[in-house]
Amino acid sequence: MSLFRFEEHDIFLPMIVLEELDGHKKGMTEVARNGRQTSRTLDALAAQTGGDMTKGLKLSATGNASARGLLFFQTEPLDTQLPTSLPQGKADNQILGVVQALRDKHPQREVILVSKDINMRVKARALGLAADDYQNDKTLDDGELLYSGALALPQDFWTRQSKTIESWQSGSHTFYRVSGPAVTQFHINQFVYFEAPGEPSLYARVTEIRDKTAVLKTLKDYTHLKNAVWGVTSRNREQNFALNLLMDPEIDFVTLAGTAGTGKTLMALASGLTQVLDDRRYTEIIMTRATVSVGEDIGFLPGTEEEKMGPWMGALDDNLEFLAKGDAGGAGEWGRAATNELIRSRIKVKSMNFMRGRTFMNKYVIIDEAQNLTPKQMKTLITRAGPGTKIICMGNLAQIDTPYLTEGSSGLTYAVDRFKGWPHGGHITLARGERSRLADFASEVL
Repeated sequence: MSLFRFEEHDIFLPMIVLEELDGHKKGMTEVARNGRQTSRTLDALAAQTGGDMTKGLKLSATGNASARGLLFFQTEPLDTQLPTSLPQGKADNQILGVVQALRDKHPQREVILVSKDINMRVKARALGLAADDYQNDKTLDDGELLYSGALALPQDFWTRQSKTIESWQSGSHTFYRVSGPAVTQFHINQFVYFEAPGEPSLYARVTEIRDKTAVLKTLKDYTHLKNAVWGVTSRNREQNFALNLLMDPEIDFVTLAGTAGTGKTLMALASGLTQVLDDRRYTEIIMTRATVSVGEDIGFLPGTEEEKMGPWMGALDDNLEFLAKGDAGGAGEWGRAATNELIRSRIKVKSMNFMRGRTFMNKYVIIDEAQNLTPKQMKTLITRAGPGTKIICMGNLAQIDTPYLTEGSSGLTYAVDRFKGWPHGGHITLARGERSRLADFASEVL
């Protein structure tokens, strides 16, 4: 679709690009599929305009109104003079030759090479040619700007609010209606907190925003043992926010981002087990993850789908061991074995490859390592949700293992950005590692 993303600019496709496309069209891979789709798009453009290719084809001909430029194909050999040190046969170098020839042929126009290939951009600049990255696939330019899901209120918040504040009680929650300049930064389901020495602190979630006023609802305190979720209590502010999202039946989609050891998997599993086994809100937990290995691949694994996914699910086993240990306190060995069996029977491990066309009803779905998904895979998974299903996406944007994804274009970033402010979705970035002093120190210094 990149052809239609350049607004008023004209696009020139060198012949070697079509040749390269042709080389990728066979097979069932994502690359081959994309190659075939691109060829169809080009064919449709040529058929629609049907005129003289040398004058350029209108990019808006097939209904993409935002593309106001023309598409030119290389219809004649261009005379190129590249330095002899660049081998002539290589596709990249031929494209550079075309860029140089175009610049010489149209001195009055600006010619820019757009490529996702970093080496190619470096080579182009070394030859004195203008080169740019293709920016359109990035959700965010800077990973630091990602919505964190929590906002600290300014120190003078209460003093400025004192006249206009309304509060009321409903069940165990207190609601505040607040107004003022801070409200303009709020999103629905964002957490706001106020901590100042000597003043009562506030931890709340934004439940509605109207014009200049917002309603804040206080949280359930999961740091307290009486509110423990399957024996797990939150150890810090962000974990408390996360548990409030995970345990709220009104929230259908939760994204958790955070570094190693912030408790993403543990909290998601504990909340899932409580809501499946104690509250009977969902029928079972379905767990899936992107299978990208850190080292070499271990080949085809024997066994059923469940068994093949086993090695990928080490994270699940570690957390279950912890959760089962706390639960069967006085039940001894037999009780623990029975608890383990019960837990296992309610957790299904599925591979992502077979998700198309499925519908999950009343399930609690956990998507682990979501940073390795493309936006398209993310869409495929989230659209599986039927009535009564809750989906939790977890990941650490600093650990992307897929070669073609960056923090800006990862499916997790995409989902967080698009779901921000939806009344039934919530996001929280977990900040503090709670694994051990060793893991925390290693995260900092290594």
